Amino acid sequence: MRSKGFTLVEILVVVVIIAIVISFAVLSINVTGRDTQLDDESRRIEGLLSLLHERALLEGRDFGLRVAPTSYEFLEYETRRDRWFAMDHESQFRHRDLPVGLSIQLQLDARTVVLKKVEKTFASDQPNPPQITVAASGEGTPFRLILQRDATQIKTSVTGDTLGKIARENTSRIADRSAGKKP
Repeated sequence: MRSKGFTLVEILVVVVIIAIVISFAVLSINVTGRDTQLDDESRRIEGLLSLLHERALLEGRDFGLRVAPTSYEFLEYETRRDRWFAMDHESQFRHRDLPVGLSIQLQLDARTVVLKKVEKTFASDQPNPPQITVAASGEGTPFRLILQRDATQIKTSVTGDTLGKIARENTSRIADRSAGKKP
């Protein structure tokens, strides 16, 4: 007569299946509390602004960043025409829309700027100027860009000073600061 029970192989198969299901669940809810899309976008902005600062120094030209609630674009200033123009002809500095669910806040002089959606109209002679500028001398507008996940309120920031130093704070440090903890 055969004993009714499970063999060791059957138990191991069940354990492996449970482990796979748990690993998918952990990956889908991102238990680390980090938002990779948010961090990637803040890294991209930090890198592009640093690159733009270096380019301004090397080329002796003025550049800028125009920010909207869900997008941003880089501008160059043409002294001959006395106008700002979008840098859409360069792929790294093209107009960028944020991934769905992300938004930007801009602070200048510790005050939050009300951002308006950028509307591209062919009738306007003078495009909107940038909120953040990088001068040919290397000086720039001191700023703080805060990127935020709308559903979870997770934030990360990119800051710049008058000398062109660009820094990024990750999501956990901003969360700690807003909760009153010291980093």
